[in-house]
Amino acid sequence: MSGEDGQDQATGVTARMLSWARNSTVYRLSRRMMSERELADAIRRKAKQKFEDIPEEDLQVLVAAALECGRVFGCLDDKAYAETKVRSGVRTGRSRRMLQRKLHEKGIDSDTAATALEDIDDFHAALAYVRRRGFGPYRRDIADDKRIVRELSSLARNGFSQEVSRRVIGLNRDEADEMMASAH
Repeated sequence: MSGEDGQDQATGVTARMLSWARNSTVYRLSRRMMSERELADAIRRKAKQKFEDIPEEDLQVLVAAALECGRVFGCLDDKAYAETKVRSGVRTGRSRRMLQRKLHEKGIDSDTAATALEDIDDFHAALAYVRRRGFGPYRRDIADDKRIVRELSSLARNGFSQEVSRRVIGLNRDEADEMMASAH
């Protein structure tokens, strides 16, 4: 920084703007885990609102400062983010395909996503899904063909293969509970 007001003459970014970027980063990352792209997008969006008519190069400086701050504090790690999202997704019944799409949407590169998804078992994720939705072995009513088709369709829309879907829907309650217990 140079100048009496703490402004970098080359970019127009002030010490106050950099301080805001760091504080905003700490606040956001203390509330929830974020990918680098999510944080960059949030800082960019908020900086445009807070600092009217801010030039693009100044936005880039603020985003870079925010990302560096997150890395220095150890709160910004796309690999850890992807692994956490995948573990959580499997527990809540998300398929490998759905998780891969979500990671892509959050800006996780394909290699990092592939590593996080390496050991994912769609069968156990499908079990979690049917338990949460009350399908298949967790169904309360007697299943007719129409209901089974609806359940299979729901599983398919959520990225599960037909083979996995049919296998999960065909289980009885005791088998499903035993398999769920062995997954943990």
